[in-house]
Amino acid sequence: MTIVKRPHAAVALAFASTLSLSLLAPSFAHADDRDKDKDKSNVKHVLLISVDGMHEVDLQHYVGSHPASSFARLLAHGVHFTDAHTSRPSDSFPGLLAFMTGGSPKTHGVFYDDSYDRTLFAPGSNCQGNPGTETLFDESIDYDLTKLDGGGPAGSNHIDPTHLPMRLKAGKCEPVYPHQFQRLNTIMEVIHEAGRRTAWSDKHPAYEIVSGPSGKGLDELYTPEINSTSVPGQPGADWTTDPSFTRTYDELKVKAVLNWIKGFDHTGTTKVGVPAIFGMNFQAVSVGQKVTADGYLDAAATPSAQLQASLDFVEASLGQMLDALADQHLARDTLIIVGAKHGQSPIDVNKLHMLTGSTNPKLGGGTRADVTDPADLLTNGGVALAQETADDVALIWLKDQNDAAKAAAILEADRKASNRAHIEKIYAGEELVDRFGDPAAGRTPDIIIQPIAGTIYSASKKKIAEHGGFAEDDTHVLLVVSNPKLGPSVVDERVANRQVAPTILRALGLEPDELEAVRGEDHTRLLPGVRLKD
Repeated sequence: MTIVKRPHAAVALAFASTLSLSLLAPSFAHADDRDKDKDKSNVKHVLLISVDGMHEVDLQHYVGSHPASSFARLLAHGVHFTDAHTSRPSDSFPGLLAFMTGGSPKTHGVFYDDSYDRTLFAPGSNCQGNPGTETLFDESIDYDLTKLDGGGPAGSNHIDPTHLPMRLKAGKCEPVYPHQFQRLNTIMEVIHEAGRRTAWSDKHPAYEIVSGPSGKGLDELYTPEINSTSVPGQPGADWTTDPSFTRTYDELKVKAVLNWIKGFDHTGTTKVGVPAIFGMNFQAVSVGQKVTADGYLDAAATPSAQLQASLDFVEASLGQMLDALADQHLARDTLIIVGAKHGQSPIDVNKLHMLTGSTNPKLGGGTRADVTDPADLLTNGGVALAQETADDVALIWLKDQNDAAKAAAILEADRKASNRAHIEKIYAGEELVDRFGDPAAGRTPDIIIQPIAGTIYSASKKKIAEHGGFAEDDTHVLLVVSNPKLGPSVVDERVANRQVAPTILRALGLEPDELEAVRGEDHTRLLPGVRLKD
């Protein structure tokens, strides 16, 4: 690990030479030395922000061209992790759970918001028939997608239990809510159990998953449904139809955060006290990266006008939060962490390849609509699938797990020949078990395929990028930890988003080992270089 200390005036100008500077940096003792680290002062609040889709290169470009921006303000009193990586798969659910549990899908058991479980039963089945069902925890489990809040009875969590997978527990068939689906406790649970207030805002009611297996970790959850057809003056459109809609949508959550900073609930009407842990995700950058008309202009990650507008919106929103913390005299007492659940791939649209038959206008006349769905290769080879979940990764659950070796052989034969499925790497057998857990336990896919970077297993006409995969564009994201007590520094050691969880607990004066993932998954380390001393 190397850490570069910088004068404040130099922070915004140094990104282009980060590597050369880091070579001259002094070495520091690892910040995971917990006995030595206990002498730092604690903060009272943590504000956690996920700018979904935002890469490290986006941060570097933005601060380089906006040296007085809110991002630059954060870096002037912050630790900048230049080699931070999100979960694998890089879907929103495991991406957020990395922040919240300190674990990976291998331990918390959540591979995607759309996955499969061999031990559960289908929605509405009353647990009859054979177990094994798709586990879908997205907008589809809401009561009413015409409503911004997801609909449902007054006082409900807006999740329709008839849309949920089911399980047998003590002989009784019951629905499985998102928080019951994941296996590990969360920072929200630990902080709530310590008698402190917790709050979070995200894109679907399904994000109640962060309340942890107990379901009791959140004092407040605000989840306006991003896929609701509730955009004013736009009948039938949801908030992802246009990046400008998404920015308006994100403003709702920004207002919630500002109200929390002022000590109110998200509506701004009831005084409840400033949460010890609170935050939100931004969707505007992710949507700006994905929609066909926008995205990036070149391989250097130059943003289109709409994507630039979304980055500017996030920057201005962060500025509002920083100003509100200062106005409430909370700045020194609040640790701010800005990262991303996931990136987006590909940045360079010239690398984009999609399924055969796609008419996406960014494919250059269709010459790059040349990808065969791996599911078709397997089906044609006589291997039946229980489910495929595919974006720029393919997660495959087989009907008969005894077919795993045959399935892997079919895919490997294609990869070594014409490679119609654009496969870069196949995870199967012992390697898959070691990295992701044993498929025999019911959750882990039997096969995971990482395609060649830029490949999307989709024929969508609306999207030019996706996430979920393991490519650099998917996983290499921004991560900044900021507080006025910190001097500007750069850590170029590779770190993982799951290290954020124990770091938050330690900052609040709580024990990181209260997290099950910290105890059980290679003892998840604290982020290096975060030392909060007056």
